[in-house]
Amino acid sequence: MANLAMQKNTQQSSWRVIDIVIASVLGVACGLIFIVWNSIGYAWTTAFHALTPGLGGVAIGIWLLGGVLGGLVIRKPGAALFVEVVAACVSAALASQFGISTIYSGLVQGLGAEIIFALFLYRRFNLPIAMLAGAGAAVGGIILELFFYGNLAKTLSFNIIYSTTSVISGMILAGLLSWFLVRALARTGALDRFAAGREMK
Repeated sequence: MANLAMQKNTQQSSWRVIDIVIASVLGVACGLIFIVWNSIGYAWTTAFHALTPGLGGVAIGIWLLGGVLGGLVIRKPGAALFVEVVAACVSAALASQFGISTIYSGLVQGLGAEIIFALFLYRRFNLPIAMLAGAGAAVGGIILELFFYGNLAKTLSFNIIYSTTSVISGMILAGLLSWFLVRALARTGALDRFAAGREMK
């Protein structure tokens, strides 16, 4: 029985060709969204920082979309990280004004979402988990910005406001939005070969 359980777990965590293909498609799609958001989101962030330093965190959630979406659809170890990094690479390669730092951000944001899915052993993919994954992705980004982009040198009030708004943005714009996107995709039949699609039947 133990061997059968181990074999089943291995099969469930192993990536199929279709998993790689769909994860890649999701990554590219999210990367294109990031390209559009690079200008809109940056302007939004700058405007809100001017209004109240740190308030610009409300805009970052869209940049966290890939990891949460990938984890919810593929539901296998590494999916959140893979999709977010692919999205970051597409954004960096095509049109990001942030350059190579986009990929660093994708790595830590994808890892943040990945850790949340791993904590629940890749077995729970409901709305609360999606929102937690969005928050986890935000925390990854916050840590990177603290130590590599100078936020640690900014005021305590800035960092408290920025961290709070970033986590809320991650929960809503990445977590909640991803959950609704997966349900919308499932209704079209595009996810019929995935557990996320079968759940809607």
